Amino acid sequence: MAAPTAAKEHLYKILVIGEFGVGKTSVIRRYTEGVFSPNYKLTIGVDFALKTVNWNDNTKINLQLWDIAGHERFGQMTRVYYKYAIAAIIVFDLTRPATFDSVLKWLNDVHSKVMLANQEPVPVVLLANKCDMENATVDSRVLSEFCQNNNIVNWFETSAKNNINIDDAMNFLIDYILKLPTESQQPNEHISLFNQQNQNTFEDSFEMDNKKTKLKSDCC
Repeated sequence: MAAPTAAKEHLYKILVIGEFGVGKTSVIRRYTEGVFSPNYKLTIGVDFALKTVNWNDNTKINLQLWDIAGHERFGQMTRVYYKYAIAAIIVFDLTRPATFDSVLKWLNDVHSKVMLANQEPVPVVLLANKCDMENATVDSRVLSEFCQNNNIVNWFETSAKNNINIDDAMNFLIDYILKLPTESQQPNEHISLFNQQNQNTFEDSFEMDNKKTKLKSDCC
């Protein structure tokens, strides 16, 4: 009897970006750990989260989700944070229209600093977060037209608090990445080497501030 074929493993780096307080950390925690808390440490600079997905019998996905602090959009370090990313998620808060107004700035920042290996823009998914809130309003037509006009591959109405569409959004993005041409994908070893060289630097730079700074957030 032939031995079973080992699943092919993929390593993907995905950016999670958007304005301060839109719920980026909450979305990541819900997806990676299955939990929600109204209280999170304020993200300073960048944070990491890992998720392994057994996509099918032949495919195993290792995701690195990079939680970029909202105030970092035009910081000098963002180009370093973005390096080797294969996709991005932009999050905005349905209860704060100004955070939607900033989506295009984040999108332009990503497209100006990172591209796929074939020099095409990285795919971007938009999350309209906190849909569970009473004052959350969604105009599906406006969001669909916005995404179509700005080369955003899809959008989802989400709530980390009530676990609405988080898995659906991530599954869509994984499926989209898997369908990208092979020549567009960065080799996995580039990401691994980059992390080994930079993770200690990031942790040393920001861990002290993270321990000191607490945010009682309404992120959901």
